[in-house]
Amino acid sequence: QAQLVESGGGLVQPGGSLRLSCVVSSPVFNMFTMAWYRQAPGQERELVAQISTLKTTAYADSVKGRFTVSRDNNKRTLYLQMDNLNPEDTAVYYCKATLRGSYAWGQGPQVTVSS
Repeated sequence: QAQLVESGGGLVQPGGSLRLSCVVSSPVFNMFTMAWYRQAPGQERELVAQISTLKTTAYADSVKGRFTVSRDNNKRTLYLQMDNLNPEDTAVYYCKATLRGSYAWGQGPQVTVSS
């Protein structure tokens, strides 16, 4: 099973930016549909952004125009560029790799947006 290692979380002020990375230990990374989810305290985990094997992207309405998902198949890495962050973006962010109904999760770094 693929291992997913995330990095890039932390504390940022409102209006600031962060970039999350998710490295996938699989030689078939290019075959995975990749996604970012987040879970705020007391809330259900929600889909933030998704990118297909053909690099087609989709976003939750709450992050459209502010977040950008991308992937580098040569580096086996998924990215989430988060701009104009607001306190409502505070959550644990998880990357997910899906292939033919099987999936794996990253460990989930904390992102905190606060002044």
